[in-house]
Amino acid sequence: MAGNRKLFEEVGAETPKAAPAGGMIDKGRGGARGAIRVWLMLLFVLVMAMIVVGGLTRLTDSGLSITEWKPLHGAIPPLNEAEWQEEFTLYQQIPQYELINKGMTLAEFKGIYWWEWGHRQLGRVIGLVWALGFLVFLVARQIPTGWTGRLLLLGALGGLQGAVGWWMVSSGLVGDMIAVASYRLATHLGLAFIILGFIAWDIFLLGRQERDLMQARRLREPKLFSMSTGLLHAAFLQILLGALVAGIDAGRSFTDWPLMAGGFFPPQPFDLVPVWRNFFEDPGLVQFMHRMMGYLVFIFGVVVWLRGRKSANADTRFRFNAVMAMLCVQVVLGIATVLYIAPWHIAITHQLGAVVLWVLILRARFGAQFPKTQSIREAR
Repeated sequence: MAGNRKLFEEVGAETPKAAPAGGMIDKGRGGARGAIRVWLMLLFVLVMAMIVVGGLTRLTDSGLSITEWKPLHGAIPPLNEAEWQEEFTLYQQIPQYELINKGMTLAEFKGIYWWEWGHRQLGRVIGLVWALGFLVFLVARQIPTGWTGRLLLLGALGGLQGAVGWWMVSSGLVGDMIAVASYRLATHLGLAFIILGFIAWDIFLLGRQERDLMQARRLREPKLFSMSTGLLHAAFLQILLGALVAGIDAGRSFTDWPLMAGGFFPPQPFDLVPVWRNFFEDPGLVQFMHRMMGYLVFIFGVVVWLRGRKSANADTRFRFNAVMAMLCVQVVLGIATVLYIAPWHIAITHQLGAVVLWVLILRARFGAQFPKTQSIREAR
């Protein structure tokens, strides 16, 4: 209740009021949003590096050089010649050595060993960075309300990825296999992109306050969000097909474009028995599927981009323009990979391009779901 006024108090005089302390939406939700976002950015960079190093490990045929799974002890590499010889002896017992690398010297073995060891070591670093960061924020009670489960999910997916990695490697250690099973490689890579996608989305969310997100959601563009979600799924399928191509070196089998061996369809695409094996193991059919899906993703991308250009939000339009630009770059990289017979530097750039495109689609999708506030001038 207002206090009594003095008899000669001026009518216009008002006691200054304190500025609002903030809305109830953000109360109790804060936590260390900025610090957690920086931590997630570090994880994002590490996972992206993991994808690149994994690609180089495959391109150098190094993935089977370590034939045992030692999550803890494996962090220590061979320290003397006796230990190096022990690792080399284990490698000499697998089909890849017998059928492809028989006669390899110890010095040559060390070259492929370090690639696979580095790949696994980076995985351990990612797990350690996640565990330390999560425990610090948990003990300090700095995790925002509702975020504990989201951050735990990242750790669970990381642990699953380690198990899937060994499941993939083990497939190349038996029978007459000279490389890992392509469908297991696709599973491993696909899960890496899923992890990267969750991290990126969380980074986007933490970059805005809760009240801003709730207000922005009222202006969401449902149709554009739905279409960008479809494009995200299509791009993910193309990434899986790319992993199948990489798994059997199908990119080096047919090196003409736009045709394949002079025709639209590759010759003899269903020679393997049973028929389903051709969709995973026939180089011509696998590369054909990757090409056709690439065309579909590009066409669908153009449709989504045209829809995005109609957005009333300038920031959202810019995000979809970035997707379209990267999509064009990725198509050119794909064609170059085929025409130049998949040299490692072009092939790994193509894989890195898939990462960039994936994140840009996620960013555009986020913009459709949570448009940024803009002025009237920016809306023009």
